Amino acid sequence: MTLAPDLENKIKLLVESLGFALYDILNVKENENQILRICITKPDTKKGNTITLEDCQEVSLALSPLLDVEMPDSKKYFLEVSSPGIERTLKTPIHYQSAIGEFVRVKTIDKKEFRGKLLQVDENTLMLENNQTIPLDSIKKAQTYFEW
Repeated sequence: MTLAPDLENKIKLLVESLGFALYDILNVKENENQILRICITKPDTKKGNTITLEDCQEVSLALSPLLDVEMPDSKKYFLEVSSPGIERTLKTPIHYQSAIGEFVRVKTIDKKEFRGKLLQVDENTLMLENNQTIPLDSIKKAQTYFEW
């Protein structure tokens, strides 16, 4: 099940109209179940304003009618609305910007792995502590991680 860009934009607008930010849309298959996972944040999450179960319920209830209309021919799927979590995948420039000051794990296309606190992001590179600079176009996977 692939979502049309138009539908992704409608989801984004609806989520934003409720005062949240769309972090990611994931379409996954788990144990024979198709899951449409919508990850949301609050624009000021850095200030300790975290997503609650009630927030997820509010967005889920608002999205259900939209998805019923926009995806009438889709096979059965489950809608999940959640926060991206403390250890979250980083894909977009906004994701990287929001993770400044956090610990990140980066795997590059050439199979190198970097870990450390994200200090800076510009249009072309990430800079981790110890002056580790990583070109954005070389990143295969990046995510935050929590150190105990």
